[in-house]
Amino acid sequence: MKKYFILTALCLAAVFQPSRADEGMWLPVLISQRIEDMQAHGFRLTAEDVYSVNQASLKDAVVLFGSGCTGEIVSNNGLLFTNHHCGYSQIQQHSSVEHDYLRDGFWAMSRREELPNPGLTVSFLERMDEVTDQVLKGYVPSMSEAQRDSLVKVNGDAIVRQVANPDKGIRARVEALYYANQYFLFVYKVYRDVRLVGAPPSSIGKFGGDTDNWMWPRHTGDFSVFRIYADKNNEPADYSEDNIPYTPKRFFTVSRAGVKEGDFTFVYGCPGSTQEYVASDAVRYVGEVSDPEKIALRTLRLDILRKYMEQDQAVRIQYSSKYANISNAWKKWQGEAKGIARLKTVAAKDDYERRFSAWAAGTAYEGLPERLHGLYAQRNPVYRAYEYYTETVRTVELLQFANQVKTALDAGRPVGELAESFFKDYYQPIDKEIFVAMLEAFDRKMAPGYKPAFFTEQLASYGSVAAWRDALFSRSLFTDQKRVSALTKEDLAAVTADPAFALYDAFYQWYRSELQPVITDLDREIRLAYRDYMRGQMAFETDKAFYPDANLTLRVAYGHVAGYSPSDAVYYSPVSTLTGIMEKDNPEIFDYDIPQVLRDIYAQGGHEAQPVCFLATNHTSGGNSGSPVINADGQLIGINFDRVWEGTMSDIVFDPDYCRNISLDIRYLLFVMREIGHADWLFDEMVFAD
Repeated sequence: MKKYFILTALCLAAVFQPSRADEGMWLPVLISQRIEDMQAHGFRLTAEDVYSVNQASLKDAVVLFGSGCTGEIVSNNGLLFTNHHCGYSQIQQHSSVEHDYLRDGFWAMSRREELPNPGLTVSFLERMDEVTDQVLKGYVPSMSEAQRDSLVKVNGDAIVRQVANPDKGIRARVEALYYANQYFLFVYKVYRDVRLVGAPPSSIGKFGGDTDNWMWPRHTGDFSVFRIYADKNNEPADYSEDNIPYTPKRFFTVSRAGVKEGDFTFVYGCPGSTQEYVASDAVRYVGEVSDPEKIALRTLRLDILRKYMEQDQAVRIQYSSKYANISNAWKKWQGEAKGIARLKTVAAKDDYERRFSAWAAGTAYEGLPERLHGLYAQRNPVYRAYEYYTETVRTVELLQFANQVKTALDAGRPVGELAESFFKDYYQPIDKEIFVAMLEAFDRKMAPGYKPAFFTEQLASYGSVAAWRDALFSRSLFTDQKRVSALTKEDLAAVTADPAFALYDAFYQWYRSELQPVITDLDREIRLAYRDYMRGQMAFETDKAFYPDANLTLRVAYGHVAGYSPSDAVYYSPVSTLTGIMEKDNPEIFDYDIPQVLRDIYAQGGHEAQPVCFLATNHTSGGNSGSPVINADGQLIGINFDRVWEGTMSDIVFDPDYCRNISLDIRYLLFVMREIGHADWLFDEMVFAD
């Protein structure tokens, strides 16, 4: 155990080292070790104000929204702000052709009009504790990796059982940090009654659409408003008309003072995933293989969706959320690949590994980069086949649906609601065209050794993917909602024999038998190598501040408002305004067709300089969507929603010259809420600092 005591001390000591304010996703529980640096950059609060288990602190006003976004509490009645794209699926579920809340927006004019969202939760972090010693209790170096994993799971589960209480909404999980060199316990209180209060029209909430996604200047009013409800004791409860608005421990005061270049900013949220310490082989695969190939495949799908969505409003509603989900990563990958190439990240990693290897000679860390090179050489071709499988065959909706029905019937569950939900947002001509495009791409790009025998045999039998498609869609029972809804467990034989399920299952079994075991074994070896390599990097660079990679747990990132120069002779200032919206406004282009009421307001004059969005140097990632952006006094000044395209490689390498997070200026949210939504009643429950 002495080895791990030393390691924990090394991890904690690294936090004390100086660092740029811009880079880093710091654990709130350790923020006292960063607070002097934060204050040196302008922060005026204390570590206890940021994170405390003894008194209400800013952490108590931040939530994990759903399973992949962040939100913030802005009133004593549980009012919550997050991004429009975070609440998009809820807005879509409440929308129809008759009540198109995506197009027109939605605003409750009283609490009675707020809309429930079954399945949506928000999670408050109660506390986080370092539990490395408890998790590794009983470990001895002679154990195999499988034995260590088993021990970690047993000990971690025991820790979770001691604190979790599902009846009271208390959930807990143990997370590995620094490649399982350190472990933390995260304890959450989860609220299950979350209601939609308001959302702007998509022409505001998604203004610029996919054209502007990841870009600057940005003019997107990316926000939605919800409210958390609780039982009469302020405890988590399922939806009930008897529930009352949740009373938080802490909520954010809203600043209307605005921002200017150089102002301190602080993002408090749940970044999803980063890979800051990986080897050159991993970066090379992302930048030169994975990103370019996935971009090409998604371009094919997006072109198909766009063609049909432009022809039919009902199809646009059905597929708007799907389109956004596909395009989000598609554009991010483009910026990431370009950023990796521009920064020569692979070459920089290669150079670092050469220097590390020279330093590590004769130590316990000797040979680690070379070990990783060998493991990635085995893994990458197999992982490429897996990614092609997920980006092609598994994107055909009918095949996914067939598997979902089979799974439900296996469990003895009725499938009527599942069928209703699927067909509500399904348009077969799109799926049939995607079927051909994706399976042809798989056949074209995969070597014979990386194709299921079933695929090769069926394709040879039909002669073409198009002919296979025509036969499958004409014969499959999953194209008929009534037939699917009537299925019971007694029909499993017919379901299993269905050509749609047969295709899905053949690929899945191929993945399970041919790809997954290889990937799993190699990933285990890679994780083990990284555990040693992470310790080695900390020992090699004793003057560097190491922060753990993001894993959707609460983090602190701080920096300042700043523009940037994306290319020679070009400089982007850090604040966009309503004037920029009017400059882009074009009724002929869907992404830039703003509501007429916004044109009318602008024409009246006086709103030309209305701020819309701003840039800052905070280190953010996926999961930070909806995160509160806070000023030096802990007041809410914005809502984080994106990064600039040139900086999306920040999940792998952070560049202070290019990496900028994009935030909605809170004053634009208030402007839209009042001038467009006429929801003045919500202002009465917020507290403002002008």
